[in-house]
Amino acid sequence: MEGARSVSETSNAAGSGVTEYMQHHLTNFCVGECNPVTHQGAGFWALHVDTLFFSLLLAGVIALVSWRVRRTLNPDCPGTLQNLVESIVDFVLKQIRDTLPGLNPVIAPLALTILVWVWLMNFMDMIPVDLLPLLGHLIGIHYLKPVPTTDINTTFALSLTVFCLILYYNIKIKGPIGYLRQFLFHPFGKFLIPVNIVMSIIEELAKPLSLALRLFGNMFAGELVFMLIALIGGAATLGLGLLIWLPLQIVLDFGWLVFHLLVITLQAYIFMVLTIVYLAMAHTDQ
Repeated sequence: MEGARSVSETSNAAGSGVTEYMQHHLTNFCVGECNPVTHQGAGFWALHVDTLFFSLLLAGVIALVSWRVRRTLNPDCPGTLQNLVESIVDFVLKQIRDTLPGLNPVIAPLALTILVWVWLMNFMDMIPVDLLPLLGHLIGIHYLKPVPTTDINTTFALSLTVFCLILYYNIKIKGPIGYLRQFLFHPFGKFLIPVNIVMSIIEELAKPLSLALRLFGNMFAGELVFMLIALIGGAATLGLGLLIWLPLQIVLDFGWLVFHLLVITLQAYIFMVLTIVYLAMAHTDQ
């Protein structure tokens, strides 16, 4: 009985340690109206400082690189950085030309910003999962979640900004009456107006929801996998298991790193393409 109790207590302690590790790494640095026990936001004025800091930091990196390229712009003998930037710009412009009818000077800068900024925020997930929280702990920050796109507030802020532009261009291009007519007579015609209204509202609300939840879900899941792989390293410190678990962790970590690099790129691309598609739909008269 004593042996069984000891095994059970050890198992519970290990499970508790895993839970605490996961909860710690998934908790934002919250200030303002925050729950003192869970450290989660408990009101409107709860700010996730780490999300804001890393988002603005990466936006500053984009601005700095853009300024640098502008200063050293050389059409006759472009450098490596200029070639990279021009390739990204050409790629974005091609997506817009293939999708958007007519010209709109706002869409290209918006799509380019979304692609690069979302990719950089996603790329924070490639940094070792314990590194930045450990550095934060050394300077007195006990909770740090460095990947902005694993915070649903970030993805919804991005998607709602795009949604506001969708509404603006729908009203600007179609006119208030034309946009209202779309709710009344699409998709089933004038004989099913109540159904049309419900379907059109669902269709419109699905746009920001799909943008926000797809990006958040994929990045959050990727972060969880990195944590689970890191926990294998924790188990590897226990005796002879080091010879088995540590090589396994290295292989899994490298494999997931390569795969996740494709995921973060694909998610940034999808967010940009859907933004272009939704804005192109807003620019049609139908």
